Formats: sequence, C-alpha cells, structure tokens
Amino acid sequence: MQTDAIRLDGKVAIITGGAGGIGAATARLMAARGARLAIADIAFDAAQTLAADLPEAIAIALDLENESSTQAMIATTAAHFGRLDILHNNAALLGPDIAQQDGDIEHMPTALWDRTYAVNARGTMIACRAALPHLRATRGNIVNTVSNLAVQGHMIQAAYSSSKAAIIQMTRSIAASHGIHGVRCNAVAPGMTMTPALRAAFPPSLREAVEAETLRDQLGEPEDIAEVAAFLASDAARNITGQLIVADGGCASHVPGIAQFRAFLGDHA
Repeated sequence: MQTDAIRLDGKVAIITGGAGGIGAATARLMAARGARLAIADIAFDAAQTLAADLPEAIAIALDLENESSTQAMIATTAAHFGRLDILHNNAALLGPDIAQQDGDIEHMPTALWDRTYAVNARGTMIACRAALPHLRATRGNIVNTVSNLAVQGHMIQAAYSSSKAAIIQMTRSIAASHGIHGVRCNAVAPGMTMTPALRAAFPPSLREAVEAETLRDQLGEPEDIAEVAAFLASDAARNITGQLIVADGGCASHVPGIAQFRAFLGDHA
C-alpha cells in the first residue's frame, strides 16, 4: 500500500451535519487531506460559512426528515463534482429540547420516538440508498457516526441510542451486500465529545461523571472523531468494512464503577 493512502486527493465527500461540531472538524480534516466536499446541514447559513473557508466545498441545505431533500443532496453533489466517493452520515436529531424529552421508555412521547427514527435511521437509510449507485461506480465508501450509547444501556436517551443501534446493523448490512461491488461501510461511535454545543448545554456535574469513567485523562474533542472518520474513509482502511470503531476514550470497555474503584485504590490505581 502506498504511504500516502491516508490522503483523500481527488475524492468527493458528503458530510451530513457538517456545519458544526464533529461534522465541521471532519470537513476541515478531509479538506486538508485533499477531498472536495459537500457540507450538508439543516443549518444552511453555517454550512455556507464553513464551505467558503475550504478550498473546494459547496453547502447544501438538508432536512433528513424530508426524503426529497436527502435525495437531492446526493444528486446535487454528484452533478456538481461529477462523482461521489465518500458519504459520511454524521447528522442526528440532537439538542437540549430533544434531550429533555428523550428519557426512558415508560415516559417516551411517541412523536419524539418517531421523529428520532425518521431523522437518524430512516434519513441515513435514504442517504445510503441514493448514494450507493454512485459509490459502486467509484468503489467508494460510507462512514456512519453512531454513539457508544448504541452498545450500552442507559437511563436516558432511549430513542437516540436505539436509533443509532439500528444504524450499526445497517452498516453491517450494507457492507455485506455491497462489498462485492467494492463498497465499504463502517461506523464510528463517539462517546461524550466536547463540541461547542455540548459545552454550552450539558450540566457540568454530568459531564464530570462521564469524564470520571473515561480511561483517558480527558473527554474527546471533535478532532478525535474526525481522525477516525477520515481514516475509515481513506484507502488506508481499504481492508476494513462492516466494523464499529468505538472512539469514546474507553468508557464502553470497562466494568461499571471504575471511578469508584480509582477512588478506593488511590495512588495504587
């Protein structure tokens, strides 16, 4: 394999939810490695601002709840650049107002459950379905952003976590059905990541509780997840498909209560 396989020169990538947080960090990194980009986001003004700062990028208004909008994203990108090599499904239904409603199943509003699946699972499926003919032509690949909550039980975010678990299985399904055509499909599962939105909205006490269960000495930054996504999208990962890479600082890898064990063991930990 060539030593520059991590590069993305000449490749065309779509990043959904690309205007901020993990999506924006990934857009900047992929652009630095030579990719031409379509930054798709419901926050169109922010997508335009970011696209203007990158060498070869366009902004696309995207509403993942709207099938026509999602299909148009793929068609617009392919028409503008003449090809499609990478689909990074990063957008999701998030925000403080959503988080307040997304608790346990007993108290789950049906409308919230349906909307979460419409955006996260259904929207991702439609994007993949529309992109696959183009990706077959370029032997391209899909990278799906999921969550470490998709592989762990939690007291909250039942709709979000289960919709992300559905995307993990979708990832494996696409890898199995389209690998013979040269198409790879993988998923990256961040843990709590210090995006600007999280810093502004998440209670410090809960953030500290998650940080205490992290095996690193800090929570991840958007750039940490961008590195994983850009690697999976590159030819350096050409033998990796159908995989879930958990990039959560080790939170999902250990027995419960490690923070309490650390406190008990003190300097011997």
